[in-house]
Amino acid sequence: MVNQNIYDEIAQDYRYWEDPSDEFREEEGTLLPLWKFSYERTKKMCVTDLCFNTLYYDLFAVCFGTLDFMKQNAEGAVCLFTIKNPSFPDYRIATESGAMCCDIHPKYPYLIAIGLYDGNVIVYNLQVGTKEGPVYISHGVNGKHAECVWEIKWGPDMQDGEINFFSVSADGKVFNWVLMQNKLAITTIITLFLELDQVSGPDGSTLRLKGSGTCMVFHPHNQEIFLVGTEEGYIFKCSTAYSSKYLMTYHAHYLPVHRMDYNKFNSNIFASCSGDWRVKIWEDMRPEPLFIFDLGSSVGDVKWAPYSSTVFAAVTTEGKVFVFDLNVNKYKAICTQAIVSKRKNKLTRLAFNQKLPFIIVGDDKGTTITLKLSPNLRIKTKMGKKAGVVDPQLLESQKLDRLLSLVRELPEGEMVKETVSTVASN
Repeated sequence: MVNQNIYDEIAQDYRYWEDPSDEFREEEGTLLPLWKFSYERTKKMCVTDLCFNTLYYDLFAVCFGTLDFMKQNAEGAVCLFTIKNPSFPDYRIATESGAMCCDIHPKYPYLIAIGLYDGNVIVYNLQVGTKEGPVYISHGVNGKHAECVWEIKWGPDMQDGEINFFSVSADGKVFNWVLMQNKLAITTIITLFLELDQVSGPDGSTLRLKGSGTCMVFHPHNQEIFLVGTEEGYIFKCSTAYSSKYLMTYHAHYLPVHRMDYNKFNSNIFASCSGDWRVKIWEDMRPEPLFIFDLGSSVGDVKWAPYSSTVFAAVTTEGKVFVFDLNVNKYKAICTQAIVSKRKNKLTRLAFNQKLPFIIVGDDKGTTITLKLSPNLRIKTKMGKKAGVVDPQLLESQKLDRLLSLVRELPEGEMVKETVSTVASN
């Protein structure tokens, strides 16, 4: 009741306020800042990951660590907040090393897997509580990653019903972890060797160069297929069935790949972002990107919207949020908004809520901000009067297919150059 009184004005804005100026700006939208979430013990830490609970859609997890490895914190934390109580986290998990990533199980929403800066992974059961410590933790030199764990993802249950998850690390390895009765069983899925000439070692032997994994994402429909981004700028398409070769190599970026995300309506389309200032839209098995957008500073995260096949958002280190709708404008963002001061803060991560019209963004000072999307930023495809009953999922897929058919008709090199120059000039 106290929280409802304190945040009543914000709650009213969230529920009822719609930007009236959208009626006069057909190709532009705005973001309305709502609640701010922070925790006293994590104010000097950086938000390293954001993850919504798939069942309780107003509950989300925030990882706290640091992305400045010259000033690495000795400890980290994971907090779970709900928009019903912005003043204090519902669950608090203290970690002995920086918490770099987390994932909430889509089928068992009380299980949360966390990847740490020291290479360990831990699993908490929120039904048991956080005070009892993790229910699973990696152990030993050979039972963990040798370097920072950058991303962690739950996989589908195995044939015998065992729960498992995957992790990628800067040590160049992708591990599969199976939750046994009282321990984690570890298996190496793939080692990220670069497709470059071998170099000579000091004793005359030859060495294969290994890439440093920075992010990973699984195919929405074929859970054997996954993409891995590297510090060297490559994106490798891999399979859990093959540990010795890549299905495809994308020479994607000039600097580390920070995040990737599959389109929610067309699993052949995915987006990537990097420290080279660029967001790129890719089609499966096509070596050149369909779109390139230069955002003017390092891009920390990119996500496709769950409600539209052509909308995606990205955040940059200059404190800006960019929202694109390729169906409205293929060359520039329909919303570019500074959320924090670029002199003091950097935006690091973002996430779309799966059901409600807002996104959350995290910065390097431990604050997570809720932003409501104005009507122009969440336009859904309308059915024609004579169309009858049509599946909205199919409508969105067809909308994206029509857009991509126009792009594919152009010569690839010409299309890419035009997009870059147009976006950069704006």
